[in-house]
Amino acid sequence: MTDFQSKDPLHGITLETILKQLVKQYGWRELAERIPIRCFFHEPSIKSSLKFLRQTPWARKSVEELYLKSISK
Repeated sequence: MTDFQSKDPLHGITLETILKQLVKQYGWRELAERIPIRCFFHEPSIKSSLKFLRQTPWARKSVEELYLKSISK
């Protein structure tokens, strides 16, 4: 048997973990400035943001890209 290692840097990281890390690093206000999504600046919460991000592929991609940039620093 061979061990398979994914080359995807997001492999094994949940969307919730990504979002919580970004909120911790930037805060809701700066996150909303970087990614202008209503759920980030109008009564933001992890729960409502996750619901939106799971239903909106372009928004999820933007969040994942910001996360990857933030961990490569």
